[in-house]
Amino acid sequence: QVQLVESGGGLVQAGGSLRLSCAASGRTFSSYAMGWFRQAPGKEREFVAAISWSGGVTYYADSVRGRFTISRDNAKNAVYLQMNSLKTEDTAVYYCAADVRPSLTPSKNYVRYDYWGQGTQVTVSS
Repeated sequence: QVQLVESGGGLVQAGGSLRLSCAASGRTFSSYAMGWFRQAPGKEREFVAAISWSGGVTYYADSVRGRFTISRDNAKNAVYLQMNSLKTEDTAVYYCAADVRPSLTPSKNYVRYDYWGQGTQVTVSS
């Protein structure tokens, strides 16, 4: 069983920044593709960003491209989401997810992911 724990969420003003962290268990973390998703009240789960096992391939939702950066540190079993220039519409619970048998490129589809963290709340005020 892979366990994922997110942290780093909080309240921030529009235009500000937050850095989310996801700590993972598992001896084969370096082989997982990792993704970040978010869900606002009354909304469907939305893809945010994903990163390949090596960190060499990254994908971003159009809504966050240029503002958010996904990265990973396999030595620490961790994945990060640096969020800059935050907007009120970024308000959501953010989840990290692991695809333990990924394709060559990471997936943008939540059904591909095998394990999920509990989520961390990000609230952006105007």
